[in-house]
Amino acid sequence: MTGTRRGTGDGIGLAALVSIGIGGMVGGGIFSVLGLTAEIAGAGSYVAFVVGGAVAALTGTSYARLSVRLRSRGGTATFLDTAFGVGVAGPLNVLLWLSYFVMLGLYAVAFGSYLAVLVGLPADGPWRRVLGCLVVLAFAGVNLGGARLVARGEAALVYVKVAVLVVFCIGGLTVVDTSRVAPSAFPSLATIVYAGALIFLAYEGFELIANAAEDARDPERTLPRAYLVAIGSVIALYVVVAFVAVGNLTPAQIVEKRDYALAAAAEPVFGAAGFTLIAVAAVISTASAINATMYGAAKFTYLMARHGELPHVLADPVWNRPVGGLVATTVGTLVVVVAVPIEGISLMGSAGFLIVFAAVNLAAARIGAPARRARVVPLAGAVACLGCLGALLWYAATEIPAQLLVLAAMVLVAVGGELVLRRRRTGSGGRRG
Repeated sequence: MTGTRRGTGDGIGLAALVSIGIGGMVGGGIFSVLGLTAEIAGAGSYVAFVVGGAVAALTGTSYARLSVRLRSRGGTATFLDTAFGVGVAGPLNVLLWLSYFVMLGLYAVAFGSYLAVLVGLPADGPWRRVLGCLVVLAFAGVNLGGARLVARGEAALVYVKVAVLVVFCIGGLTVVDTSRVAPSAFPSLATIVYAGALIFLAYEGFELIANAAEDARDPERTLPRAYLVAIGSVIALYVVVAFVAVGNLTPAQIVEKRDYALAAAAEPVFGAAGFTLIAVAAVISTASAINATMYGAAKFTYLMARHGELPHVLADPVWNRPVGGLVATTVGTLVVVVAVPIEGISLMGSAGFLIVFAAVNLAAARIGAPARRARVVPLAGAVACLGCLGALLWYAATEIPAQLLVLAAMVLVAVGGELVLRRRRTGSGGRRG
């Protein structure tokens, strides 16, 4: 159901909307994927973040148009349902749901790696997954008991995370070894594009602005600007962070310290204190990202179950509360943390979001851009998403083919599960409501 409220003086303003977008992106993403990006793209890592950011910017334009036209807390799901109907949107929404599990899994593994290093355990051993599972269970308990207090701290925490990264960038730029980031040291363009596609989920959080669109003040003006400022700021931040990190670590160090690369890159600049500061910031950031994403994913699960796109049991109340979505989110995340290698986690998550965002771009071209000329940008966004998806699949097929089976399983679950539910609804005479 789309929102009907008009922007009022007491609605959410531009600054708050930008904070929501930046907070969604600069959560656990940069701490989770930087080491993986540096290992794959090397000197071209910062260009890989430009590639991912360009796709995010094009898709953000589509989100801005749809957010203004369909002001609803349903966000992405509402856009897809309205543009394509439940027959097409259902599997895409299930795929988005599974992608949230993957993103939570990536954050949890990153949390485990950084916390393990802080307490003197090996970052690449089983402890990172043990600690990752424990933090998921801990925040499942927090969300079950009520996360209002923690949620209130999220806004302030956004600025703390950004401030730490800005200090890292300013200090790191003074000691960067430019030979390590020179174009002559770049890998192939295909490798850089693959790396940009692989870490795309580090930009995914801008879609949270759409969920706040119903309450936006002066939406025709503030929503497009919020997407532009949030995505543009995060692109600049990520590019400089990657530039400094690669410029301060040798290729051997990147491989050795991939799981906590950002903290390792701070050590040449600020010494042991810098390493500890970034590691602590990473633990806090990934933990807060898990909490916020788990809350959103559980709510999304509940709404999909209410609408018939997931089993209705996930919307049934337990102890007078709809906890089925939270339980499903927790279990799905734990499976990812325990069973999937980190490169496979990133592959699955980025591929899932690229498929969904390609559909959102097409939705914007279909219902958000009535003039033919206005369809150029959303169609370009769809092409960019599918192009990155193609690069992702091509590289994975040649380098890590086993992970394609995991991705294929995720897509099959989304499509097959929705088909089964649709047959049950049809057979029982039920309808989506």
